[in-house]
Amino acid sequence: MTEESGSAGSEERRSSNDASDVVRRDRFSGGPARGFLSSMADDERIFAADLAVDRAHVVMLAEQGVVSEDEATAILSALDEVESAGFDALPDGEDVHAAIETAVVGRAGDVGGKMHTARSRNDEVATCIRYRLREDVLDAVEATLGLRKSLAEVAEGHAETVMPGYTHLQPAQPTTVGHYLLSYEQAVARDTARLFDAYARVNRSPLGSAAFAGTPFDVDRERTAELLGFDELVANSMDAVSTRDFLVEVVAALANLATTVSGLAEDLVVFSNKGLVELSDDYSSTSSIMPQKKNPDTLELVRATAGDAAAGLNGLLTTLKGLPRAYNRDLQNATPHAWETVDAVSEAVAVAAGAAATAEWDEAALAEAAGEGFSTATGVADLLAMAGVPFRKAHEMVAESSEKVSKRNENVAESNVKASYLDALDAAAEEILDDSLAAYVEREAVEAALDPAESVASRDSTGGPAPESVAAGLTAAEETVAADEAALADARESLTAADERLRTEVSRYA
Repeated sequence: MTEESGSAGSEERRSSNDASDVVRRDRFSGGPARGFLSSMADDERIFAADLAVDRAHVVMLAEQGVVSEDEATAILSALDEVESAGFDALPDGEDVHAAIETAVVGRAGDVGGKMHTARSRNDEVATCIRYRLREDVLDAVEATLGLRKSLAEVAEGHAETVMPGYTHLQPAQPTTVGHYLLSYEQAVARDTARLFDAYARVNRSPLGSAAFAGTPFDVDRERTAELLGFDELVANSMDAVSTRDFLVEVVAALANLATTVSGLAEDLVVFSNKGLVELSDDYSSTSSIMPQKKNPDTLELVRATAGDAAAGLNGLLTTLKGLPRAYNRDLQNATPHAWETVDAVSEAVAVAAGAAATAEWDEAALAEAAGEGFSTATGVADLLAMAGVPFRKAHEMVAESSEKVSKRNENVAESNVKASYLDALDAAAEEILDDSLAAYVEREAVEAALDPAESVASRDSTGGPAPESVAAGLTAAEETVAADEAALADARESLTAADERLRTEVSRYA
């Protein structure tokens, strides 16, 4: 994926075609830096993209009268042969673009050299990267949709399953498994939206910008964009070949997605350790020496992917920092950060979806843990506040009562703990409010507020854990997933239609 000049092709590639690289020629054919300059080892990924870009460019040149129809036929026929032979049959070259051009010249003769008229490898490679990357972005979007559907499906089945909620990894307030899982569905939905936003800016064509200063030939940039399925152009020719901000945007969105999913992975690892959830054997492993072990290995690797994605983003930004206009060979090292990140994150998201879908939640253990650490204390404070006690006073009363009971009642039956708590709360009311607790709330109401299920049911504000709020969240999730699936289908249909359109135009010549 280079602009200027290297040889890391396989022996098979060398033996298949002995023609020298048409770009570097004999002058730049040797030297110790040839292999260092080559990007062939990474370029197989954009082999099909380059063929599509070549075809669209040649069709446009023929339509504009820059090359004759016979010349276009010869070039396009040679490209068909190159495609049939495959990437491994390409002649040696510093990059896939030069190798394909060399193969075309080898098949079509000198007329093959006209394929590169009115363009540079600068606009060519920028177009190829965008052409391929948009497919990868859509694959990543599909992975997020799979995860979101898994989360929503499990959430629906556990809309009323009470579980402990944590802050600082300490018991905080009870919630439900459904509410918890929907919190991740909503977060991943935003990651989906970021990927769609990035896709819109990836799907712009730089082709026709040449090296950076445009071309004197009468090219039709809009036509090649149409044939390749791009929605619009990167208009300024210098910006078109120089910028890799679209890579930054995609990798940043992926790093954010990986960070979201790493949180889910960590939660499931912790919940598994606490005995609240059991992962499927398909998403677990065992020890090579300790046969009783069941380890959440896949989720640990999902968690680690966030670090890889962050490193990819940092590496990309560092490579791009301070580059002068227009093209610089540093850009050759920028793109692999995107390929590696999109592959790793898409796979990790798919694994997380499978783990979430197949995990078994222990409802009895969850219910027991939901009330640990006086996690319903906030509900008691809210009850007092609703009865007219200033919230800070209510907070003080509940805090004091919780502290006293926790010190006195270790290993005491739950019913006795509740009674002790109510007595402590009564005493706190006399001390802080100069009145009895009964003047504000009934003891039965406080007992209900102390129950995790009752506490959850009372929290019916928008987005809360109460069953009706979770049901509304599930409906919203279903609607947004359906809308995003439709948008994904539209994007893919547009690319498929462009591919068919290009092949139809090519068939007029070849």
